[in-house]
Amino acid sequence: MNDSSRSFILPILPLKNTVMFPHAASPISISRPSSIEVVEAALASENKMLAVFAQRNPNVNEPKAEDIFTVGTASLIKLIARARSTVQAIIQGMERVEISEIIQVSPFIKARLRPKLMEIQHGVKVEALQREVLDLTGKYFALSHPEVELNFPPFVVPGEDFMQLVFPLGQLLSLDITKEQALLEAPSNTQAMEYIREYLNHEVQVLEVRRKIVSEAEQKLSKEQRNYILRQQMQAIQKELGEQGTAESEIVALRNRLAEVHLADEIKKEVERELSRLEQIPQSSPEYQVARDHLELVLQIPWNKTTTDNLNLANARQVLDEDHYDLKEIKERIIEQLAVMKLNPEAKAPILCFVGPPGVGKTSLGLSIARALGRKFERFSLGGMHDEAEIRGHRRTYIGAMPGRIIQSIRRAGVKNPLMMLDEIDKLGRDFRGDPASALMEVLDPDQNNTFHDNYLDLPFDLSKVFFITTANTTDMIPKPLLDRMEVLRLSGYSDEEKVEIARKYLFPRRRKEAGLVENQLLVPNATMQTIISRYTREAGVRELERMLGSLARKAAVHFAEDKTEPLAVDRDDLIKYLGPERFFAEEARKELLPGVATGLAWTEVGGDVLYVEAIFLPEGEKFTLTGHLGDVMKESAIAANSFVLSRAKSLGLQIPKGSIHIHVPAGAIPKDGPSAGVTMAAAIASLYADMPTRRACWRHQGKSIGRQKSRNSSNNPAQGKREGSP
Repeated sequence: MNDSSRSFILPILPLKNTVMFPHAASPISISRPSSIEVVEAALASENKMLAVFAQRNPNVNEPKAEDIFTVGTASLIKLIARARSTVQAIIQGMERVEISEIIQVSPFIKARLRPKLMEIQHGVKVEALQREVLDLTGKYFALSHPEVELNFPPFVVPGEDFMQLVFPLGQLLSLDITKEQALLEAPSNTQAMEYIREYLNHEVQVLEVRRKIVSEAEQKLSKEQRNYILRQQMQAIQKELGEQGTAESEIVALRNRLAEVHLADEIKKEVERELSRLEQIPQSSPEYQVARDHLELVLQIPWNKTTTDNLNLANARQVLDEDHYDLKEIKERIIEQLAVMKLNPEAKAPILCFVGPPGVGKTSLGLSIARALGRKFERFSLGGMHDEAEIRGHRRTYIGAMPGRIIQSIRRAGVKNPLMMLDEIDKLGRDFRGDPASALMEVLDPDQNNTFHDNYLDLPFDLSKVFFITTANTTDMIPKPLLDRMEVLRLSGYSDEEKVEIARKYLFPRRRKEAGLVENQLLVPNATMQTIISRYTREAGVRELERMLGSLARKAAVHFAEDKTEPLAVDRDDLIKYLGPERFFAEEARKELLPGVATGLAWTEVGGDVLYVEAIFLPEGEKFTLTGHLGDVMKESAIAANSFVLSRAKSLGLQIPKGSIHIHVPAGAIPKDGPSAGVTMAAAIASLYADMPTRRACWRHQGKSIGRQKSRNSSNNPAQGKREGSP
């Protein structure tokens, strides 16, 4: 095959990112269906020949004739192995060929080819190039594979076909497709040797620099540092390139940031000591990242940055009134604190604790105070927290250590005097990991929190400028030492009249706006609002009321989304249609009281209720019985009431029959407890012994519920969900 006028037809196998050279064998994995058909066609031929051409664009999956180079290699299939969807073949390159005519394009390309002859030049220059290539080849193998002893084949001598070495070298060096194709298309042996000499020279220089880098790194290694060899090599590479290492640049950046932060002398001294220690830690050490993260936290915390308080009392009153209805005592306490801060800027921030049933606005009140003051607002819940490290942080010796929630909130706020709300302080947990309530004692003590120590930060931080507000549903579960550090402000439940005003001014406009309605599209009269409150909700707060109003607003949204234009007015009779059947019914006063029945009043979180105590005789021999889901205190009150009546029976003119008494308090599914039900029970027992009904009470007084007044003035409310009877 050395006649340029000779031509032959072969199927063409296109390859991605690979050039097949003459005098070189290469394993090829074939998976494209069209390429597999090329191999099958070659195997079916007598000579097992095909032509291998490189693709111009490797991203083309089904290349056409214009997608391949015009010069390739006629090749022989030496070995074949078949898998499920691929064919593994070893192909031996034979000679260079070029396309003269495309014979077939489907299902694979077949072309008429002619040999691409190379001009063989001779002379001193050619001999010099051959020796240079041989020397560079020896250096290349000595640097890349020092364990392999290189013996060139005997044909590589001046005067022989030197291209038998040049082309395999081109395949061995793994050059990019452009350089490989240029070598394959070289017009003369001199040009081909120039190409391979240039490529070998570049590879030898890269290997020499690499060996130098490895040598410098090995000189620095000790027995303990052998695990860091890759990091050392990276530093040596950066040094060779004249670039500063990552660790050095990070430390310089940290020092520059430290110079911009104003720290107390003792804190700055500690930070500088930590920076000096960081410089001595290898970057690959896990301790390096721990120390670096700690310094990042120190430099991110606002040690001296504060916001300026807005101490305009008129503005504060306006903001508080805009966001909340009533709560006169709470608002006045906030105004008093602003006045103190205005007259004495160095005054310590208060520690307030808002106590009240769910839904009365404790959390939103804290947000309003922050808005009135112009302070940043940070809030997190303490409910269910049982790990002391959540407050004080973890020590840096632990993997995954981080600062506590207090320091994290300070960092997020970006100032040292935010308003920080600690929600649900009465729901703190406690287990073997520590007691978060005990950790909060330092945080919530104005005399101690000016030097608060977080375990992770390990530096004193001043929390005395933070305005702390905590919330709780009851104080019963708060440890007494912690409760002593806070000023308790109680938020009682709202009356029905207050709920109407709150709904009219705040809840209904918000829900109507969320539903995309304007003011005159949905109308809810006060009577309808009162019915929603009394018949569809029973709560101290207004969350369920807001949900009911949201349901009405959504029903109205459906009404107008169906292209109806008339305003929707909701009357009391329409509530069953929109909200379903009534959920709660008011208990009517009994028109006639039998002997043994006494009427009392009960404190509840929703304002108060009427409570009846019923007593009946039991046959002789039966024991004293109490029913009605009564607590221990209320049971003792019943026993004391019975003993009191029995002890005064003679003076009261009572005839005590034989047997015992069964006392029952209706609504047995509701827990009841408290010390003030004893008088009501004594009246019921006396009525039973005297066989005379008790006098009926007046349920309304000056337009207000007596039960509501009881809840307003109560200073020792029972636990949530319980009721206390009183006469």
